[in-house]
Amino acid sequence: MTTAPAAPLRLNGRGLGPRAIMAVVNRTPDSFFDRGATYAFGAALDAVARAVAEGADIIDIGGVKAGPGAEVDVAEELRRVVDLVAAVRDRHPGVVISVDTWRAEVGEAVAQAGADLLNDTWGGPDPRLAEVAAAHGIGLVCAHAGGLAPRTRPHRVGYDDVMADVLAHVTAEAERAVALGVRRDAVLIDPAHDFGKSTRQSLEISRRLGEMTATGWPVLVAVSNKDFIGETLGGRAVDRRGPGTMAVLGVSAWLGARVFRVHDVAAARRALTAVAALTP
Repeated sequence: MTTAPAAPLRLNGRGLGPRAIMAVVNRTPDSFFDRGATYAFGAALDAVARAVAEGADIIDIGGVKAGPGAEVDVAEELRRVVDLVAAVRDRHPGVVISVDTWRAEVGEAVAQAGADLLNDTWGGPDPRLAEVAAAHGIGLVCAHAGGLAPRTRPHRVGYDDVMADVLAHVTAEAERAVALGVRRDAVLIDPAHDFGKSTRQSLEISRRLGEMTATGWPVLVAVSNKDFIGETLGGRAVDRRGPGTMAVLGVSAWLGARVFRVHDVAAARRALTAVAALTP
């Protein structure tokens, strides 16, 4: 395998290496994976401390479940994430803090509280979010959800070429962010497995991830315990998708992905270390 030099990626004033781990910490009572285990403020802070100790480079804080569920308005999302961001910034000054949100109002508040990255997993439904990132000098994740509205599931979604659609959208969003003033070395692109995609389509973008890394933009993959892995493994429950997750992480790393959003930091670190040992 021939790999291109890693594009610069700088967040929280430091450069990130070729394979950075982003740990998921959800302040939600209904997360698909942990079922609210880190909803309480103290539990969330403890989870952050464990993730940092296990080698996480980035902490991704979320206040709204990705899938359908109880409505979470802006005020409630702010209540869940802003104080946590401030506390993590105080206790872990060297870690990169990301916030998983599509709302500009939330982006503004967490930027003021100390966030370094806005993780827009829904593909830009609020175009002002990039303006917030630019105004505060922080990073932005540009993802692809096929035009799906936040917190909805795909239904018989079709693409002439799913990877072509992904590439066209995320690169356009990335260039728009840079034009607005977001630093080029603080922009990532994410194919967003399962968001606006069937299992077959998520598998295809995994196989073709090298086409994304070839764009020169740092690529984030968020595949941890997702439905496409469970379905591929014959209908495995969420808590039995770990081996499949590690397999997809390994393939993604081999194809040049830079940031890996995961629930199990220690296992991901071991998998990525193995890939690094195999990489020429």
